[in-house]
Amino acid sequence: MSLPSGRVWSPVITPFTSALTPDPERFVTQCRWLIDNDVGLAVFGTNSEANSLSVDEKIALLDALVEGGIPADRMMPGTGACALPDAVALTRHAVAKGVEGVLMLPPFYYKGVSEEGLYRYYSEVIEQVDDRRLRIYVYHIPQVSQVPLTLALIERLIKAYPQHIVGVKDSSGDWSNTYAMIEQFAGDGFQVYAGSEHFLLQTLRAGGAGCISATANVNPRPIAALAKAWQGADADEQQAALTHTRSIFERFPMIPALKAAAARYSGAEDWAQVRPPLVALSGEQRKALHAELDAVSFDMPGLKHG
Repeated sequence: MSLPSGRVWSPVITPFTSALTPDPERFVTQCRWLIDNDVGLAVFGTNSEANSLSVDEKIALLDALVEGGIPADRMMPGTGACALPDAVALTRHAVAKGVEGVLMLPPFYYKGVSEEGLYRYYSEVIEQVDDRRLRIYVYHIPQVSQVPLTLALIERLIKAYPQHIVGVKDSSGDWSNTYAMIEQFAGDGFQVYAGSEHFLLQTLRAGGAGCISATANVNPRPIAALAKAWQGADADEQQAALTHTRSIFERFPMIPALKAAAARYSGAEDWAQVRPPLVALSGEQRKALHAELDAVSFDMPGLKHG
């Protein structure tokens, strides 16, 4: 009997105009292209510049996706926020749209907060949204948030809200931590996603669900292909190729590099625009990125121009 396929999600890069406003039309186009390449939409993730977007902007973009015909059940929007009312409002709106789930950062401004405080944050979101359809994937990215989600906290949340706390994205970059999450929680259907395709094959072999990865924005089909056929004879070879491609992007600031690639392969130069405090790649950086991608015959086939 074949083992189940893994799943891949992209923290979708957010297009901005030269006036630094979100561009809903290009956002819909990008999301449609990702779905066509078998990748789900973790919109408003880290690489979406989510914390540079207001709640109103996120709501408007989510509405644009639904109105543009993007299936809501292919979405896992990020709805975590430092302010509890913001997290509740965005989560409630996303759930009402029929999303598959929400990806939720902890409140990250105050450092050294207690497990009890984090538990109360997630509990308050669940209780205030008060919707049986709510499915939360907690988001562990301690090197950025500086607010880690411990195994003990996740276990407590699962026990209290088993119908709502359904998974985790582990972007710690520490495989031993991802493996511990799989060992402790995945047996009950809890979904553990690695935060990079670098760990995709290891995650799937251990019993995890797949990955939610920055470079799924630009290299979606090969990542999704491995997730589908990870038990195949050439899985290690596929993984090595994915890791090599990702390593190219990791040699540059990730979000500007993803956007530079989107600008090049779509023909839409506005894709290179980031919102401050981020800064776009310099001309020299873009030239170096393009040269490295050309050396491996990289492409983004089917990405629409204009």
